[in-house]
Amino acid sequence: MAPSTATRALARPPRDVRLDVIRGWLQVSIFGAHAVGSAFGSYGIHAAWGFSDSSEQFLFLSGFVLASVHTLKSEREGAWAAARDIWRRAFRLWLVHLLLFLMTGALILWSEMGIPLPGEVTRLGWGPLAHHPFLALPAAALLLYMPVFMDILPVFILSMLALPGFLWLTHRIGVPALIVPALLWGGVQFGLWHWPALSGTGLEPLAWQFVFMLGAWFGRRALLWGGAVRRHGWAIAASVMLVLAGMSWSIIQRIDPAIDSETLAILTSKTHLGPLALLHALALAYLVAVLVPKDAPWMHHPLAQLMAAAGRHSLDVFRTGLFLAWGVTVAFRLAPGAWWLDPVLTLLGVGILLAQGVLTERRRLPPALVAR
Repeated sequence: MAPSTATRALARPPRDVRLDVIRGWLQVSIFGAHAVGSAFGSYGIHAAWGFSDSSEQFLFLSGFVLASVHTLKSEREGAWAAARDIWRRAFRLWLVHLLLFLMTGALILWSEMGIPLPGEVTRLGWGPLAHHPFLALPAAALLLYMPVFMDILPVFILSMLALPGFLWLTHRIGVPALIVPALLWGGVQFGLWHWPALSGTGLEPLAWQFVFMLGAWFGRRALLWGGAVRRHGWAIAASVMLVLAGMSWSIIQRIDPAIDSETLAILTSKTHLGPLALLHALALAYLVAVLVPKDAPWMHHPLAQLMAAAGRHSLDVFRTGLFLAWGVTVAFRLAPGAWWLDPVLTLLGVGILLAQGVLTERRRLPPALVAR
C-alpha cells in the first residue's frame, strides 16, 4: 500500500541525470538497430548481445516517467485533471504519429519509383498504403495499420490512454492491479488474442503494454516511496546470470549461424515480447537501478551530457533517427562495395542525433541560461 499523502505532501523529485543519459543512449541504439547492415547495429549496441533491445527500455522508462508525472498531478489537482493531462499528451503524440506516418509513407513510395529501389514498399510493409490507400489511411489513424518503423508510437499511445485507469486501479488495490496487463500479455503468448492490425505488426500492442505498465508501477512507487526497487544480492546475481546468458547465446549464434532453437525464438520473440525478452529487459533495468548512481561524475562529461540532451528530447530525436536509419540502409544497398560508408554514415548519423538534442535544448531554454 502507498504511504498516506495526507501526512506527506508529494514533491517533484530532483532530475535523475542517469535516466536522461540512458534515454539518449536508447535513441542512438535504436538508430543503430534500424540502420540495417551497419557494424554499429550488429556489434556496438547492447541489443546485439542479449535477448532484448532498446524498445523494451524505451517503453519501460516512458511508463516510469509518465506515471510519476500523473501521480504528482493527481495529488495536486485531482485524478480527472491528471487523466486529462495524460490524454492530451496522447492526442498530441497521435498527431505526431500521423504526420510521421504520412512523411515516411511518401518517402518509401517515392523511393521505389524515384531512386529506384525495387521491392522497397513490400519489404517495409507499405503495400496496403500503395494499393489500398482509402483503407490504409483510416486504419493508420485508428492505430490498426503499423508498417515498419510505425509500430512503437501506437503502442506508446495506446498505453498512455490506458495509464490513468491502470494507476487508479493501482491506487485502489495495489500490486494486484498488475494482473490485468499481465493477463493481456499472457493471452498473446498463448495465442488467445491479438491486436486487430492490418497486415500484422512488428510490435503486438496487447503484449507490449505490459512493459509500459510495469514501468508505470515502478515509477509510481519511486515517487511515493522515494525508490523503485531495493538492492538484493540474490536479485543482482540472477540478473547478471540472465544478462550473461543472453551474451553467450549471441556469441554462439555468431560462431555458428546455422544453430536454430525454435523454443528460444518463441521465448525471445520481439513481436510478442516473449517472456525471456521481458525478463532480460527487466534484469538490465534492475542492474542499472541498483548499481548505477543517479548523478555520477562521468555523467557530466561532454559526451554524457550530449547523450542526456538527446534523452531529454527523445521524441524529437527518435523521429529524426528513423529517417536517418532508413537513409543509411538505402546507402548500403545502393553502394554495397563502399566499405567506408559504414563508419562515415554511422558517425554522421549519431552526431546529428546528439546535435539535435543540444539544439532543441537551447531553443527551449531562456536566453539567460543559454548565454551561460
